[in-house]
Amino acid sequence: MKTSEQNAADTPRYILMNQNDNVAIVVNDGGLPAGTVFPDGLTLRDRVPQGHKIALKDFKEGDPILRYDVTIGYAVRDIPQGSWIDESLVRMPPARELENLPIATRKPPQQEPLTGYTFMGFRNADGSVGTRNILAISTTVQCVSGVVDFAVQHIKSELLPKYPNVDDVIGIEHAYGCGVAIDAPGAEIPIRTLRNIATNPNFGGQPVLVSLGCEKLQPVKLFPAGSIPIQTGESNLVVLQDTEHVGFESMIQSIMKVADRQLAKLNQRQRVECPASDLVVGVQCGGSDAFSGVTANPAVGFATDLLVRAGATVMFSEVTEVRDGIDQLTSRAVNKEVADAMIREMEWYDNYLKKGGVDRSANTSPGNKKGGLSNIVEKAMGSIVKSGSSPISGVLSPGEKAKQKGLIYAATPASDFICGTLQVAAGINMHVFTTGRGTPYGLASVPVIKVATRDDLARRWHDLMDVNAGRIATGEATIEDVGWELFQLMLDVASGRKETWAEHWKLHNSLALFNPAPVT
Repeated sequence: MKTSEQNAADTPRYILMNQNDNVAIVVNDGGLPAGTVFPDGLTLRDRVPQGHKIALKDFKEGDPILRYDVTIGYAVRDIPQGSWIDESLVRMPPARELENLPIATRKPPQQEPLTGYTFMGFRNADGSVGTRNILAISTTVQCVSGVVDFAVQHIKSELLPKYPNVDDVIGIEHAYGCGVAIDAPGAEIPIRTLRNIATNPNFGGQPVLVSLGCEKLQPVKLFPAGSIPIQTGESNLVVLQDTEHVGFESMIQSIMKVADRQLAKLNQRQRVECPASDLVVGVQCGGSDAFSGVTANPAVGFATDLLVRAGATVMFSEVTEVRDGIDQLTSRAVNKEVADAMIREMEWYDNYLKKGGVDRSANTSPGNKKGGLSNIVEKAMGSIVKSGSSPISGVLSPGEKAKQKGLIYAATPASDFICGTLQVAAGINMHVFTTGRGTPYGLASVPVIKVATRDDLARRWHDLMDVNAGRIATGEATIEDVGWELFQLMLDVASGRKETWAEHWKLHNSLALFNPAPVT
């Protein structure tokens, strides 16, 4: 990455990602007017908004447009040097074929293990570690969500104060469980997602399950062993249609009784020193802009490599946001089996989109484009760098739980909320979320560290963004500086020494299940 100039803030500046690129993006807040002359003599023919592309050469119609040393599109007409290349001037290239890809060809330089880094976490009986101590009330069907929400409010006000070691009580609410083709192909995805969310490390192995009684997703189908975990001979399951419930208040009392018992068990948990290898971190981007792949995502990628060196687990996701860089990923696979698994996930999703009558170009949002991203190819190049440079050691299908360490590709849709839900099911105990346009995104299940791509966003949303990676674009910090800052912040947040802004404000989004099966 090369910045045209790094002097005063009012000096016209652009960023070139690779020496082979023929476009660069404007750094200055508010963009730059026509007639602006850069220190190297380049003169703007048009006003160019911040983050948008400048033509560094004269383009002929059909010429490739290169950013990240990748063809992100082709010029739809002649474009003079110094022009603003907005999305209307870029014809998107076809998707890379899923055949003849490089398989496990890239061998990153061997790096020394990163030792001596620890955090204070809650160790679980199954060996996993929580960064929070939360009572989770799961549900089999959306019909009970109102009752559970009512119960959660009463549990928080009446019971939680008695248990100071418990951080929170949450309801795992969703819009699934009935009115669906429960045995259709694809239905296994939402079912295993709900099953694995219930056993997230931050819930301490003490879940509560609330069922209506008549729904298609019966408790025995959700938990094939027959029930959720039973301790001291008492079930953690409450069925609202059971004849013991006479009136609404009796339902609430039953939920509170089970919750009280589980809270008492969770309250016995204590934070203990754990190696950084016990972290399971999900990384994601949302509200992306042209700076996502310049500042925040590269810093996250650097922190990802630090975590992998420390023996931790890191998951990156979002199928359509890596699809156009599939060759970069298969080449980093540790072996053919992992590469083939990534290809299978891409192919499955290609077919899923085709069935819906769209392709990968449906991903890019109006906000992405306003932030300078012309299409999904450009967006994907900036998204992939969150994964760092480590070998990819495993692949998860949607809703599966991670069972190994290292860098994992967890296949998910790119929707912020569905991706976050699936990463919670995969077992993350912490989430890192980068944004350029800005989003108050949060998860009730795990702490979410939000990283701003630009100074302007970090200033305006000073009490929502946890890390300002915009300092990289202005030359005030390096990718390594921000990567180490993020790594240390993760240890502090995991230990409970610091809370994220989303936790401070108690902001969180509803979980959103991925259900590719029919709704009846």
